Amino acid sequence: MVYAVVRAGGRQEKVEVGTIVTMDRIKADEDGNVQLTPVLLVDGDKITSDAKSLAKVTVTAEVLNDLRGPKIVIQKFKNKTGYKKRQGHRQELTRIKITGIK
Repeated sequence: MVYAVVRAGGRQEKVEVGTIVTMDRIKADEDGNVQLTPVLLVDGDKITSDAKSLAKVTVTAEVLNDLRGPKIVIQKFKNKTGYKKRQGHRQELTRIKITGIK
């Protein structure tokens, strides 16, 4: 069983070939592929975490689609002053599928 822990938009995700991951928006190349940076590689009993060895490892993924996350409502209120503020946010996301760990 081969899996890797990759850096994905400020977080780390455990991925295997065929895993679908939703992460912060990233740009793909013209073919719709993305290369992710591995932090850890597990190949059976062999665990690789050395930076020199991980430089040789490539984790490739294809972009399935771009989407937006759920709306987050931010409300601020101060009592007895008439201060009210309301704003919202929707995070830009990308859904990818892992195609290879080499």
